[in-house]
Amino acid sequence: MSLEPQHQVHKAVMTSGHALKIPVLKILQSDGTPYADATLPDIDQQLALKIYDTSVFTRVLDERMLAAQRQGRISFYMTCIGEEAAVVGSAAALGDKDMIMAQYREHAALRYRGFSTEQFMNQMFSNEKDLGKGRQMPIHYGSNELNYMTVSSPLGTQIPQASGYAYGQKRAGHDAVTLCYFGEGAASEGDFHAGLNMAAVLNCPAIFFCRNNGYAISTPTEEQFAGDGIAPRGVGYGIDTIRVDGNDMLAVLAATQQARAIAVKENKPVLIEAMSYRLGAHSSSDDPSGYRSREEEAKWREHDPVLRFKLWLMNQGWWTEEQDSELYERYRKEVLAAVKVAEKLPGPAYDTLVTDVYDRVPQHLQQQLQQTREHMARYPDVYPQDTDKEA
Repeated sequence: MSLEPQHQVHKAVMTSGHALKIPVLKILQSDGTPYADATLPDIDQQLALKIYDTSVFTRVLDERMLAAQRQGRISFYMTCIGEEAAVVGSAAALGDKDMIMAQYREHAALRYRGFSTEQFMNQMFSNEKDLGKGRQMPIHYGSNELNYMTVSSPLGTQIPQASGYAYGQKRAGHDAVTLCYFGEGAASEGDFHAGLNMAAVLNCPAIFFCRNNGYAISTPTEEQFAGDGIAPRGVGYGIDTIRVDGNDMLAVLAATQQARAIAVKENKPVLIEAMSYRLGAHSSSDDPSGYRSREEEAKWREHDPVLRFKLWLMNQGWWTEEQDSELYERYRKEVLAAVKVAEKLPGPAYDTLVTDVYDRVPQHLQQQLQQTREHMARYPDVYPQDTDKEA
């Protein structure tokens, strides 16, 4: 910073807190036709159909697994309903080697990367095939193979982690970025400010993707901040910023494609704010009727991102209603079949409680594991036994 500012005034002039107004990028109208002057992203039929396939699978998964939670088959669930365009559209703009750090509602991005139906089920039922070995709540996914960092429950911790990981990518000379998802509620955490400032100062190739869905659980945006959303904060930190219609698949794809190009070529961060709406509850433990109206929800259902993109596909001649019905039915059967298999598999071996942290399990953890086994053996009616199972 120069000691001599480029522009000087000699009397007190305040800059309004609302002086900066950031526009919203829109490409698709609700009927699936582009705006007349819209510039479409780089997309072909193959990519478009993969995006739609992922969106449909995610919606079916959410429908089935929320029902499974209500039936007591899993303990917890969070849906992506209403925010599919924000998640799938951004994931589709990335390279396979780009790291994704999710908050907890971005399982569609993991599906886009290739996470199988069986892998989703194994995680949610915490069985012996769960990659996380039963250590996480349902929907806290992670995949080293697919460059998807394991989800953490504490809010916002992934934001400074993304800055650090992206800095490492730059130092290693990798042609890759880190995309970090979070909600506008998480932007009220100190981690948001620390993470963005770090990325800006160190020129980290990170894309900070804010899903502004209107509520931080039950707290509406007007009670969260007085400014014009989250986007102006990026400008305040010296970060290239764009605001996009988060229910517009093509707009999200275009914004993220541009953001990735900037992050890779110029080695600097970008902030994307996607304006969307959470059509479902915050989680299976939440009742949104206590803080928002059915009229409000109905209004936003008119902006359904999956339907809008489907109409665009049909306008292109790339999709039909018959294909649509077949896809939904196929995934409903696939998910239900996977549930029935995964819920019957045993849990991970108890030895896995003390593995993965140290190269060799230290003596004190071995002793604690033995004490745990002895305790469980005394109460066989309470604890399942797996004394013959090896880790």
